[in-house]
Amino acid sequence: MASSRPVMLLAGAAEGLGAGLAATFATAGYDVVGLSRTDRADRKLSELVSTLGGRYTPIRCDLTRPDDVTAAVLPHAEQLAVVIHSAHRLLIKPFSETTPAEFDEVWRAGCFGAMTVLRVVLPAMIARGSGTVLLTGATASVRGGAKFAAFASAKFALRGFAQALAREYGPAGIHVAHVLLDGLIDEPQTDSRFGAADTGRMNPDAIASAYLDLVRQHPSAWTHELDLRPFSERF
Repeated sequence: MASSRPVMLLAGAAEGLGAGLAATFATAGYDVVGLSRTDRADRKLSELVSTLGGRYTPIRCDLTRPDDVTAAVLPHAEQLAVVIHSAHRLLIKPFSETTPAEFDEVWRAGCFGAMTVLRVVLPAMIARGSGTVLLTGATASVRGGAKFAAFASAKFALRGFAQALAREYGPAGIHVAHVLLDGLIDEPQTDSRFGAADTGRMNPDAIASAYLDLVRQHPSAWTHELDLRPFSERF
């Protein structure tokens, strides 16, 4: 995909936060590559990004399959200025009822998937001496709640992964940050899981604006971890 615009790779492209990130970065001059297992959001994101002057490239990909990820991402690796990993599998279930297969699936989607993408992307960023990696966390990244054993384990792991990468690749010019989203995002997925609500949820565009701010930070003052929450959230 030849382009004079920088490219942002979004792993876990979907409506809501995914759309907010795509729109915000397209407005800032980026083209967007979206990785997703389904095509549910492709049309909306493509129309959104093109309307804002960018180009959206959708790619079907299962992040838990390293060979598939390499085939999907490698052709774009040299152009990627930003990688955002927001893929996850939310499981709210008593531990006594959680199967080994479910536990493994949650970890693979939320943490292992980030590894499969970044092992392809980081070499090109290192060669260039610049790049930003943003890993999306949640309340469960720092606090494991009842019935969240699988999800919290995956999110705790992703946070540790972010810390390790930041220390290893910061000196090479790669900004790695973990963004903790402490609250429910105002998006269709939230409505389907918890029902509609008028207030108390996080605005996807506001979240995306914070992500863009991280990308624009000077190397002398990088943020490693940013926690965002709505005004109504207790912490």
